[in-house]
Amino acid sequence: MTGSEFQALLQDKWGCSYDVQLRRIQQKVVLLVMWRYLEQPSFPLSEAEYLAHLEKVMAHLQAWGVWETVRREIEATRQRPRMGKAVAIPLDLQKVGERASEWLL
Repeated sequence: MTGSEFQALLQDKWGCSYDVQLRRIQQKVVLLVMWRYLEQPSFPLSEAEYLAHLEKVMAHLQAWGVWETVRREIEATRQRPRMGKAVAIPLDLQKVGERASEWLL
C-alpha cells in the first residue's frame, strides 16, 4: 500500500484527503483521522508533502502489522472527522513487539 492508495481510501470513505496522525494517548497508540484535509485552501502541506506524510504513516502501520486492521476500521466506521473531533482508530501494538516499544516508552 502506498501513500496514494491511502489517500484514495480516505477519499472513497469521506470524499476528502484527510490528514492522519499517529499519537500516543496514555499507554495506547491511535491513528487519528483529523478534520483538516488537503483540498482546503488553508491546509499547511502541498500535495507532495501530504503524500510523503502518508507514506511515513503507512511505513509505521505496515511495520507494526496493523494496516489491514486500520483499513477495515476506516471502511466500517460510521464516524466522520469534523471540526475539533478526529476519528480515532486504536492500534493494538502489544502483539507487535520491539518496534512498537519506541511508541510506548
